[in-house]
Amino acid sequence: MSPVPLLLALRGRLQRFSLAPTDLLRDPVYRRLWTSILISSLGGQITLLAIPLTAAALLDASPTQMGWLTAMETVPFALFSLPAGVWLDRVRKLPVYIYGELMLAVVVGTVPLAWWRGWLSMPWLYLVAFLIGFIYTTAGSAAQIVLTQIVARDRLVEAHAKNALASSAAEVAGPGAAGALIKLTGAPLALLADVFLLVVSAGILRGIRVREGPRHKRTHFWRSMRAGLDFVGSHRLLVTMAMTVGTFQLCNQGALVVQILVATRLLGLSEHEVGLCYVALGVGTICASTVGHAVARRIGPGPALVLGIAICALGWLLLAAAPTGRLGVVAFTVMLACFGVGAVFIFINFLALRQAVTPTPLLGRMTSTMRWLILLPGIPGALIGGWLGEHVGLQAALGFSGGVGLLLALVAIRQPILRQTLVLPVAEREGRAMLGPPASPG
Repeated sequence: MSPVPLLLALRGRLQRFSLAPTDLLRDPVYRRLWTSILISSLGGQITLLAIPLTAAALLDASPTQMGWLTAMETVPFALFSLPAGVWLDRVRKLPVYIYGELMLAVVVGTVPLAWWRGWLSMPWLYLVAFLIGFIYTTAGSAAQIVLTQIVARDRLVEAHAKNALASSAAEVAGPGAAGALIKLTGAPLALLADVFLLVVSAGILRGIRVREGPRHKRTHFWRSMRAGLDFVGSHRLLVTMAMTVGTFQLCNQGALVVQILVATRLLGLSEHEVGLCYVALGVGTICASTVGHAVARRIGPGPALVLGIAICALGWLLLAAAPTGRLGVVAFTVMLACFGVGAVFIFINFLALRQAVTPTPLLGRMTSTMRWLILLPGIPGALIGGWLGEHVGLQAALGFSGGVGLLLALVAIRQPILRQTLVLPVAEREGRAMLGPPASPG
């Protein structure tokens, strides 16, 4: 056969996988941001497994101690989110994002150092969790705003879906690699790989050009913070989403506290086997990231958010009712996949909706206020999960999260502001938003 037809056939097959002319990944600035997210997420998968496995396997932490470990990462949001929002509206966001990645590398790197020196203990891990939460309070909010400086408002659901796809790819490749690395070097030393990847991520972010919007003028600090609270408090969609996603976070943190303990102590899985099970989380997020934009476009971002809550709740209930043994391992894997699907549906729509309705000068304060409102319930959620896990049973904590989550989904879908939000709303005019309360989105 002539080589010409073969080349033409090969070219035709490759074109099937080429990006559409309007695909966001054709934008070199967004593509660079997306690559940084992918690399940082790969490192994050190592930390996601290594820190709780260090606590559970190396330090023999109790469920209550695991609850405090999870809660300590959320405490900084309660303490610093609101003032951080005012500060973010006055500074350039990209440098905050970059330095946050580097600071995170330093904090994560203290765990293998403490292990090597014989200092590692639960109080050390509590401090590490607190510092990680503090960095996410500022740099995490800055990262969300940087996206709005690169991508047009009407493409935010698509952008968040593609970001979730980057995280999903990391969640497929990361846990298996993390489990193998933990088995080879031990959980503390495996964190050195995350340190390296965070430094690479920060290097990719350097030099990105963003469209800095008008910064909030330096008025009285507390008055500025109150303006952010007033904006969120007067916007019915933002208030409803804060209550809904905040309750979801209470359930999520309660389940997160015990799921590693269920895997290692009830199901008897090794660190490497836990990592392999976590691949299902990545498969779920990839599936949801691939169809998430289409689902939101078909049923609306409000109903899609509620659908995500229901999927997560069903996964927790499945594992709560599962027996030990092989069926329990299958249930654990399915639960992780359900959480991957549900979490993507929740957060790509939640982030896009809240950014779409907020004028540029208020993005920092809105982001920090919303993060404060939704993460604050995570503190009692983690403590409830730890208490239930220790005094009633590990699966009881999962049953609590699943039951409350399913009830939340039923209540949320009955709220007209969520059920009837079928397209992204439009932000208030910036001048008006700064002067008075906005109208409800139409």
